Amino acid sequence: MADDQSSKRMKTTSGSSGEEVSSDDVRNEALESEIHALRYENARVCKENARLREQLQQLQGNHEALPVSTLAVHVVDLSRLDTSLITQVASFVGISRELLNLALTCKSFGWQQPLSGLDWSLAEEVARQAVSSGQNDVKDVRILLQHYVRGETTWLSILHESEHPKLKFELMGRGNVHFSGDRTLVCGTSDVIPGAAIANNYIMESGIHFAEFAIDHGYPNIGIVRPMPNLDPDRFANQGFSFFRRAFYDDFLAARTDEWGDDNVHACEYYVGNGGVIWTDWEGGGDDEEIEWVGMEDCKTGDTVGMMLNLNEGTLTVYKNSRRLGVMKDGLSGSYCWYVGVLGGSRVTIIRSGVRIDLNAEVLKVFRDLRSESGINVNDVISRLSQKGFYEEEIRSSIFYFTAAGQIYTTIDEDHYQYAE
Repeated sequence: MADDQSSKRMKTTSGSSGEEVSSDDVRNEALESEIHALRYENARVCKENARLREQLQQLQGNHEALPVSTLAVHVVDLSRLDTSLITQVASFVGISRELLNLALTCKSFGWQQPLSGLDWSLAEEVARQAVSSGQNDVKDVRILLQHYVRGETTWLSILHESEHPKLKFELMGRGNVHFSGDRTLVCGTSDVIPGAAIANNYIMESGIHFAEFAIDHGYPNIGIVRPMPNLDPDRFANQGFSFFRRAFYDDFLAARTDEWGDDNVHACEYYVGNGGVIWTDWEGGGDDEEIEWVGMEDCKTGDTVGMMLNLNEGTLTVYKNSRRLGVMKDGLSGSYCWYVGVLGGSRVTIIRSGVRIDLNAEVLKVFRDLRSESGINVNDVISRLSQKGFYEEEIRSSIFYFTAAGQIYTTIDEDHYQYAE
């Protein structure tokens, strides 16, 4: 019994004086010490807040500027220099993005200069000269740019457009066709009257070019036509328009330029409805009715039509959903533009376009750059080159060609290849 009572006694510790101190007393002393410290910190914070309030009241009652230390800056007065010299200096910058950064950084380049006689800044003048010189034209393509500024359009924006060219379609028969969104969707508005949209800002003069079109609805026509920059769209407004309408042939031929060359294929189109091809020379020659061709196949809503114009070989090749159908037309030469013809509510979205580089050279470059002990998977090659506008079928064909020629060889399986040193 005594043992049980002793086990219930409070535990104690021995103090310095030899007296026994309970554990509760120790905890109480610790808490009192902590409370004292918090009260001290609270008093210090209150005192600091009072000091800051006093300073704030002084500042609100005194609006004199506080002293600010500044570094000495040496300024060069560019207004003393001849504007032609500054323009020449700015011309070394090159691209529109760099010119814009220069204009934003230095007011001598970015602000309008009253003494220069210009209505715009020196950066704008450099951009204007670059646009006028045509120095930023893409290889094998002539880009027709706006040669005046108005509204929110600036010379810098026009220069940027030349560096990143896109198809800019112009409507023909404007009452029967219209754009939607960012001008990448061409829509027909009449069930019986045709209309068209021509990318006359993007003139293909040589080399290899591609474009892809998504069929959103209906059965449009997609093809190539001669550039006619002097053709007045107002002449055909609010009436049916087609590049195969005989009543307009004289108007088309009157817009002829030397860049057409001697070839007589002035317009050639693929009809999505049955896959047929039709072309004309606008003089009664050519085929006025759709004709069959090897690989001919129709497309429907949801399909993608790809076209590759090879002006080195004079051919126009058609692709359906990235699958090569075949050469629709050969014997082509001179310059052309892409166009879309719509009827009966047809809708076409322009997905992409550009200049095709040499596929074989690109295939070899990929195998040289992506070397590994086990070889390069053919799917990695296809993935990389498809981003440049090439299709899987032609990439595999090129790989087969180089395998037969001994320039690449298979490694661990039939899907892995290595470049032959």
